[in-house]
Amino acid sequence: MIQARIAKHFAPGPESAGFSLNVEFLAASGVTVLFGASGSGKTLTLDCIAGFVRPDSGRILLDDEILFDAAAKVNLRPQNRHCGYVFQNYALFPHMTLRENLAFAAERRPRLERHRRVNEMLEKFQLTGVSGRRPHEVSGGEKQRCSIARALIGEPKLLLLDEPARGLDAPLRAGLYATLGQVRAAFKVSVLLVTHDLDECFELGDEMLVMREGRIVQSGAPGDILAHPANVEVARLLGLSNLFNAEITALDPGRNTSRLKVSDFELTGLYYPGRLLGDRVWSFIPAEDLRVAPQDGSKPEGNNRVAVKLVRVSETPRAIRLEFSRDITVEMSRAEFERQKDNKEWLVEFPPQSIRVL
Repeated sequence: MIQARIAKHFAPGPESAGFSLNVEFLAASGVTVLFGASGSGKTLTLDCIAGFVRPDSGRILLDDEILFDAAAKVNLRPQNRHCGYVFQNYALFPHMTLRENLAFAAERRPRLERHRRVNEMLEKFQLTGVSGRRPHEVSGGEKQRCSIARALIGEPKLLLLDEPARGLDAPLRAGLYATLGQVRAAFKVSVLLVTHDLDECFELGDEMLVMREGRIVQSGAPGDILAHPANVEVARLLGLSNLFNAEITALDPGRNTSRLKVSDFELTGLYYPGRLLGDRVWSFIPAEDLRVAPQDGSKPEGNNRVAVKLVRVSETPRAIRLEFSRDITVEMSRAEFERQKDNKEWLVEFPPQSIRVL
């Protein structure tokens, strides 16, 4: 378990803006993901924990061992922190074979134990057949597995991974996920992983820390955060569509309904406790929850049905994405799109239970 309270400030320079990191979090066993846009402080947080960057103030504990304490003037060297680090570029020594890279990371062990441990890691990470090759002589997946094996060979208490899937094609990404699944099953180590890929958060993360401009703005399980973003900034970081600034024009707790005015149309949603008439709020509706129909007179506009014009159609691996006027986005199955693609005019229907207020 890692407990961290970290503050680090960089003053602005002639060619760089200032930046302040101020985070506090607890990451238990399993995989905790630091998620956020580039420049939000994710890698800097890892570097402070690993000992590569000294915070200005704060305290870092790993399983109750103090790694850093500004007030007590404790600052353990990186090699004494029991952390394994997998860098974006793998950082394997280019003049060493894969076997030698692992042996270097295990140099504190007695010779026979080091030899045994290296062989064990080569076998676990399917590298025995290429152990005599140098990094430029092996595939990207093999370099990646070697980097993870090297980080684990010293039996760290915490594994730090800085965007390990960045730049990988689909097969290598799938291989990475399989390798990290193996790590979770075979090694008793907590994992702190940096990414700006939301799919990766769901694929790997047990907990998710959302970072923005050097701060943690929300934490929780990935599914909970996606379903209930804390504010509009988090919703935008998550890439959510159908974000509307709205005014609450009616509240009826008896009927469990509310009325929202969104620019030039109105919607009926569920009752929103704690809100008042006239409140300005941000609402969002998941793109996959919206329904479309032809505007052919069979269903009139109104009653949460909004007339729109189709602006753009794009295909994703899992669905067809339709972008309409009025900043409305819908995702539907390919079969449903084929059935409706010849619509001349469109209606989008908003299910009341899907309209969420931030």
